[in-house]
Amino acid sequence: MCARLARIEGQLRGLQKLIDSDADCEKIAQQLAAARKALDKSFFSMVGCMIEQGDQPPEHVAEMLTKFA
Repeated sequence: MCARLARIEGQLRGLQKLIDSDADCEKIAQQLAAARKALDKSFFSMVGCMIEQGDQPPEHVAEMLTKFA
């Protein structure tokens, strides 16, 4: 999970550079979408881990999915 978040951090730093350099809006949007997708994958990976570990009742996991997904 930490490695995944480090890659996302790199994507976000790259995005900042694109914005600072007045890059094309479409290129910025593409990179924003990629970072968002990477964050979504991280979130669902964490939820999957919660389900596998069985630490949380299914109702709580479902509530999290409804609230944050």
